[in-house]
Amino acid sequence: MTTAHEKPEWAQSKREKANARRVAEGLKPKRRILPWIVLALVVAGIVAFFVLRPPAPAPVTETADTAPTVRQILKSEVTEIAPTTLRQTAKVTGSLVPAEQSVVAAEAAGRVLSVSVRPGDSVQEDQTLVEIDQANLALQLDQQRATADATRAQLVSSQQQLERTEELARQGLATPSALEQARSATAALQANLAALESAVQTAELALNNTTVRAPITGIVSERSVDPGQTISAGTPLFTLVNLDNMEFQASASVNSSALVSPGQPVTVSVTGLDNETFDGEVTRVNPVAQAGTRTVPIYISLENSQGKLRGGMFATGEITVAEKTDAIAVPATALREDAEGSFVLKLDNGTLVRQAVTPGTTWDRGATVEVEGLAAGDVVVTAPLTELSAGEAYEQIEG
Repeated sequence: MTTAHEKPEWAQSKREKANARRVAEGLKPKRRILPWIVLALVVAGIVAFFVLRPPAPAPVTETADTAPTVRQILKSEVTEIAPTTLRQTAKVTGSLVPAEQSVVAAEAAGRVLSVSVRPGDSVQEDQTLVEIDQANLALQLDQQRATADATRAQLVSSQQQLERTEELARQGLATPSALEQARSATAALQANLAALESAVQTAELALNNTTVRAPITGIVSERSVDPGQTISAGTPLFTLVNLDNMEFQASASVNSSALVSPGQPVTVSVTGLDNETFDGEVTRVNPVAQAGTRTVPIYISLENSQGKLRGGMFATGEITVAEKTDAIAVPATALREDAEGSFVLKLDNGTLVRQAVTPGTTWDRGATVEVEGLAAGDVVVTAPLTELSAGEAYEQIEG
């Protein structure tokens, strides 16, 4: 039997039925503690949130650490703009040879009596170098002269005979054949005498050539004859060189040679004379490249008034193929790019300023760029310092 406030048994839950049985048995009903546990956990979480939460940061005040950064720039990392002369050059390499040299050969045959110079000796034009024995040549000359004199006498007699025969022929006392024979004999003697006189001249020249003389003023570079040696006409005896002017026989790449032309100035450096340069000028450009090296021969004249240059020295040269004076230019490393175009960083009273520029012709194989937008006296950053930006403060330091 249920009380009026109790639920009928059919409407009770399992927990309610279990508690009713416990009451009937004289026991206390079980209490529901789960909601209280959940409530306790929620309260504990809220308390922990407020207790363990880190304190709010204090208001930030500007200190030395948060002040704007001042960039330090070495003086070697900047350049002051000034008008300059820009040059485009073509590099060449090669060796030096004397501009004037002569191989002295014998013009007469015979035994060498004396040789008066050695390699390294200076000689003057027409100076005696070698004496050749004249005995045989003098004898030959005497024989040629004697033969010529005899033939000349025969010719005189033949001409006289011809005159008589012509007179007799006019009188009808000489036959035409006799007259023709006299004329032929005279003509033959005239031709023979001309040949003999030429032989005499040759013998005289050969006798004169027994004295070998220097054809130019210069220095003996080679000698290939000694006293007592028997030589023939055409035998090389000496090589003479004149070192007052040198020729730099150089080679340039095919690409560079297209820019080279006669008259262009050249600065030459010579191995062994490291602290000196010599001024030269392009005189000739070979129109054909060398098959093996694919280089083009370039010929450059050099003055050697001080005598420091020698044949065979190795040299390098820079030919000025283009030049512009009073140009405004910067190293290529100074140029920067952004969305607005090309610019440089200019030093302006402690602040780096973006200065727009218009790049022009490149020089020094791209190392230098001609620009518009800068003026003489501007100081710009030329080192590749990518961390620098316009608007930053700077200070210059030594270095």
